[in-house]
Amino acid sequence: MQQQPAISDYGFLSDSRSGALVGRDGSIDWWCPHRFDGASVFGRLLDPAAGHFQVAPVGVGGPGHRVERAYRPDTLVLRTVHHTPQGSVAVTDALAAETGARAHELGVNSPAVLIRVVEGLSGRVRMALDFVPRPEYGLLTPYLHEQPGGGVVARAGPAVLVLRAADLPLRAGRDRVTHEFEVSAGQVLGMDVAFGETYGDPPARLEPVVALAETTQAWEAYRETHGYSGRYPELVRHSTTVLTGLTYARSGAVAAALTTSLPERIGGDRNYDYRYSWLRDFSMTMRALWVAACPTEASRLFAWVARSIGRIGDDPVPVLFGLEGERDLSEHHCTHLRGYADSRPVRIGNDAWRQRQLDVPGEVISAVYRLRDYLGATFDTELREMVLGLTEQVASTWHLPDRGMWETRDTERHYLSSKVLCWVTMDRAVRLADRLGTQADPRRWARVRDEIREVVLREGWNERIGAFTGAFGSPELDASALFLPVAHFLPATDPRMRSTIAMVERELGTESGLLRRWTTDPAGFLLCSFWLVECLVMTGEQRRAQELFERVVGNANDVGLFSEQIDLTTGAQLGNTPQALSHIGLINAAWRLTEPDSF
Repeated sequence: MQQQPAISDYGFLSDSRSGALVGRDGSIDWWCPHRFDGASVFGRLLDPAAGHFQVAPVGVGGPGHRVERAYRPDTLVLRTVHHTPQGSVAVTDALAAETGARAHELGVNSPAVLIRVVEGLSGRVRMALDFVPRPEYGLLTPYLHEQPGGGVVARAGPAVLVLRAADLPLRAGRDRVTHEFEVSAGQVLGMDVAFGETYGDPPARLEPVVALAETTQAWEAYRETHGYSGRYPELVRHSTTVLTGLTYARSGAVAAALTTSLPERIGGDRNYDYRYSWLRDFSMTMRALWVAACPTEASRLFAWVARSIGRIGDDPVPVLFGLEGERDLSEHHCTHLRGYADSRPVRIGNDAWRQRQLDVPGEVISAVYRLRDYLGATFDTELREMVLGLTEQVASTWHLPDRGMWETRDTERHYLSSKVLCWVTMDRAVRLADRLGTQADPRRWARVRDEIREVVLREGWNERIGAFTGAFGSPELDASALFLPVAHFLPATDPRMRSTIAMVERELGTESGLLRRWTTDPAGFLLCSFWLVECLVMTGEQRRAQELFERVVGNANDVGLFSEQIDLTTGAQLGNTPQALSHIGLINAAWRLTEPDSF
């Protein structure tokens, strides 16, 4: 099995169009510059031969070498300080914002330029540059040519990359650029990699040091437009910044994660592509954005959902879409890639878009209900038809089995969480009826709502176990049952919910405070752990909820990033990163600790 950096070793860069991962060793091992779900040009994250761009002291990671790193406050501009026996040097990395961009303009017209600024802090440090572009997930090895006036251009297939470093005499090798140089205290050296399309506009030209300052200012101005007055403000602000970094600015869609195929278990095959936007996450995302006082992002995300769904017919609404509303996200395997830590397959696309998942309309309509006052006393035609169409679809299909919240790829079942969100659809539609025009039928919808509730309480409760279980008739506990009080299906103080919360915590909890999704789940799932925090608050156990929250947030890496899961044996991060739902869970749990009766 190959040795490579831990998932938690990576920092996240974003221009709200694309994102990159930079390791503690100074290597950019993931960048899909066209957009989040585009092809990588640096993909060493998934295979040693799939490209990278490293700038670090010679012998990085050796004896006497120590790394400190941090984001500049309220930005995704990452500063890494390397301490070596010869001295200290800082490398500051960012994906450039458009010149003059401020606040909500961030990322709409980003130039697709990766900036790296090297600054000598003390002594004299010998540095190494290693530029190995491999477009199309490592399938292409580009031709490299030196440019008049300095710099190296790499061309292959649809991609053009230009590496520039004004103060370095870069030379093109056969398939890479390598160069060693020294940096003394007080010396500043800027470099950048600009992406362009072979048959499109040429790569942008920026002055790296100036562009870094402007990008920092753009992030700072963006954050100044938002406010949060609850508990754990630094954690919430940082998680909000991460969500902003996962937002595709052109449409407002939030990518579930930056990466594809990082495994839920090392060596396992549950390796999925999360670079798309899930409707299931919609209500939780909307809630987090409102908590963090981001109304513009919330309204843009809502507009994206309405456009992506389109007219509703008989077919189930897909659980996920591409970042500009693409529906067909058919999955294929990159068989040439070894996968992270030899975890195969590497997937591009996600076939969950084909599944029937009955919870999806409930997430969307719950978000509409949350935004109802913002959306007006009477909804416009498209919004009205969307709500009506989703409601009628649920009214006619709620009794069917589906794939459930965790998108199982085996047999359809009657999942508890799906039925509860069908109830949410009907309940919120009844409450919205006066805004839906003459086609609204709240009396019939209320009858369906009440029938769903009766079935859930009868079939979802397992008397022998003393808890709501994951699926009707199943003896298996599932942490998704914690969503019932969050969705206002039952109060957390209901005796059945108290019993369920206690059983889930006892049987699925761990010494670290993390929750597994089910008994055979090999890792702790961060979102479920934050749900438990909320449930404990709602049962009146505020102090224990706070203690659990602080234990769970301790699983972030050194720059405050969460992946999807945590290995229960080693404490290592697992799954795609950074994971939007983990940061959403943090924001919502922090607000629940602030306002126990919120939502």
